[in-house]
Amino acid sequence: LPAAGRPKEKKRSRENKEVPRASLLSFQDDEEETEEVFKVKKSSYSKKIVKQLKKEYKEDLEKSKVRTEVNSPTDVEAPLEKTGQIKDVGQEDGTANSEHGEEEMEVESEKEEEKPKAGGAFSSALSSLNVLRPGEIPDAAFIHAARKKRQMARELGDFTPVDSEPGKGRLVREDENDASDDEDDDEKRRIVFTVKEKSQRQKIAEEIGIEGSDDEALVAGEQDEELSRWEQEQIRKGINIPQVQPSQPAEVNNVYYQNTYQTLSYGSSYGIPYTYAAYGSSETKSQKTDNTVPFKTPSNEMTPVTIDLVKKQLKDRLDSMKEMHKANRQQYEKHQQSQEDSTKAIERLEGSSGGIGERYKFLQEMRGYVQDLLECFSEKVPLINELESAMHQLYKQRASRLVQRRQDDIKDESSEFSSHSNKALMAPNLDSFGRDRVIYQEQVKRRTAEREARRARRRQAREQTGKMADHLEGLSSDDEETSTDITNFNLERDRILKESSKVFEDVVESFYSIDCIKSQFEAWRSKYFASYKDAYIGLCLPKLFNPLIRLQLLTWTPLEGKCRDFETMLWFESLLFYGCEEQEQVKDDADISLLPTIVERVVLPKLTVISENIWDPFSTTQTSRMVAMVQKLIDGYPSVVNAENKNTQMLLKALLLRMRRTLDDDVFMPLYPKNILENKNSGPYLFFQRQFWSSVKLLGNFLQWYGILSNKTLQELSIDGLLNRYILMAFQNSEYGEDSIKKAQSVIACFPKQWFTNLTGDKTISQLENFCRYLVHLADTIYRNSIGCSDVEKRNAREHIKQIIKLLASIRALDHAVTVANDHNVKEFKILIEGK
Repeated sequence: LPAAGRPKEKKRSRENKEVPRASLLSFQDDEEETEEVFKVKKSSYSKKIVKQLKKEYKEDLEKSKVRTEVNSPTDVEAPLEKTGQIKDVGQEDGTANSEHGEEEMEVESEKEEEKPKAGGAFSSALSSLNVLRPGEIPDAAFIHAARKKRQMARELGDFTPVDSEPGKGRLVREDENDASDDEDDDEKRRIVFTVKEKSQRQKIAEEIGIEGSDDEALVAGEQDEELSRWEQEQIRKGINIPQVQPSQPAEVNNVYYQNTYQTLSYGSSYGIPYTYAAYGSSETKSQKTDNTVPFKTPSNEMTPVTIDLVKKQLKDRLDSMKEMHKANRQQYEKHQQSQEDSTKAIERLEGSSGGIGERYKFLQEMRGYVQDLLECFSEKVPLINELESAMHQLYKQRASRLVQRRQDDIKDESSEFSSHSNKALMAPNLDSFGRDRVIYQEQVKRRTAEREARRARRRQAREQTGKMADHLEGLSSDDEETSTDITNFNLERDRILKESSKVFEDVVESFYSIDCIKSQFEAWRSKYFASYKDAYIGLCLPKLFNPLIRLQLLTWTPLEGKCRDFETMLWFESLLFYGCEEQEQVKDDADISLLPTIVERVVLPKLTVISENIWDPFSTTQTSRMVAMVQKLIDGYPSVVNAENKNTQMLLKALLLRMRRTLDDDVFMPLYPKNILENKNSGPYLFFQRQFWSSVKLLGNFLQWYGILSNKTLQELSIDGLLNRYILMAFQNSEYGEDSIKKAQSVIACFPKQWFTNLTGDKTISQLENFCRYLVHLADTIYRNSIGCSDVEKRNAREHIKQIIKLLASIRALDHAVTVANDHNVKEFKILIEGK
């Protein structure tokens, strides 16, 4: 056949050109060859190809049989049966398809002649699969043969495992088309519900004309073989698996081959080819070839399965389950106890949460109430301060007006009688100040007329009451006001009161009524005293009530006779029993000192303003009321009205400043010659007497503060500042006689007796030495004036001397009294001293 020879020659030349260059350890080239060699040709169904495939497969099986006889001569029947079956099928395929194969041979000769040659190379490489030494790296031909063997097994509808060592598993599993190797064990166990596709061999048989009946017989035979292999496989699994790994759990068995590869060395003593026979799906098991030898575990790892061993394992497992059950039981009991405790805690908390919820609600309401109250006060307190300042200013203006009028009267009278004085007090040079003398004289006349009118009204009032005989000019307070001044004062006062009534007209009663505010905090105190105390409400209440109390004390002035006592006011009665429940008093409870604190922060500052701006020390009535009020505070509130209290100190300082200012600005003692004073109806005499007795009245007013102010302060003000500076000067300018003794008695009557009670020795207090010397001088003058007079006059003079001795003894000036008695032969000295 020359025509057939030419294609062969071309094929050889093509093969020579297409022989790839082998590179060491280059798997990329092998993959390229794989793509060219193992590409399935849809048209290769010729008889020659079938015969060649059967021949090559038979040679492979014979080699595998030889190797299997060497390793395991007892297990050779299954592969032989498989070989015979394949042989018969191949013969039938060959006879039926001979003619059809010759026709296609000419068309596909060039493409198919590569396969016999490739088959020869494959056979030679396949024969070397069992001679690979341990540790040897397979070459490209070895890998190519292994791949081709597996590809042919697929095409024939069966699966032939690669006879390789465990260490070469990676090379076998590199085939991307091997779906069975890539699947997990779970996928292998998956039941296939799809229709099984026809194998390559069945397709070839159909193409070459095998009858359907034969095909059905072939399929039936295959099914019988598959059933018998499945039975053998199940028996082998039941026997071999416990022997391989009897103590490993199921999780380890699922990865059996992977662990075997990692633990066994290459070329171990198994002596059998590598197989996937341990596990897999039913489909995989049906495709296994009979040339696979059952797996035998090495003798050094085999453990015989006995009943005792099974009992022991079951017993151990039972014991472990019992221990686990016991632990679970304990854990269950622990959880049960925890659940019971939690239930009790929930019930307890739910039972106590009612009080907490009410407490929270109450405190939130109090918080909102206090915030609203403070916002209200922040708006209203400035208005209250303005009204209080306006009222203080109104009273201050009236007091200043009265003081200024008294000073003007003294200046007018002093200017009128200045020509009679030793120290001429001339009228002011009006021209130097730019004032008109005529206008000034008219003002003086007007003031004089008003002054005399007031004095006439007072004399008339004394005559009606029968006190005219006991009254001395200068002892009355010239504090009468004109009807115009009274009217203006009342109008302004009413206006301020009217505005004060409108301060809270746009406010709900609960925010300005002391009773309502007090009830809110009383409820807090009675319900939740701990939080009440922690919030320091007792310290905040005085400041909270401060503006409301000051609004009620707006017109309160203790200098007036009709002034209401603050202890009878509504605010005092409302807060009197605050915090004084019938329960046991808590130590350091701030609510107990609520009223004293209010007195300290409200009443004392108001008294300080009154003392500094409104109080007139010349007024005996105002002084007496002021002293009574301060003394009442000292006796009733000793915890706050004391020398250490800041507000009390401010009040006492205000009193001292006002007295010093009066002493410097309002006291005036005129000096006239004695011949002018002899006329007791003259104006200078009356003016002198009025100023003297006003000074004595002021002395008595100063000394009313005994017990409130210190003795040192009082002695400095009354004796040094007033007696020795003004009154003694008037004594020296007066006539020596009964009038002087009467004035001295009035002065000594002003002194507190407590000053002289505790004195020791014969001397009085040092500040009264000048006054005592004046009394001694007065006794000597009276005695000298009585010399040469009648016995009646002498007897009167002697009585005057005895009175002087008694005055000296009353102020504890015993040394001066003894001197006077010795000088004037007074034998009743002891009687006079005892009757002092």
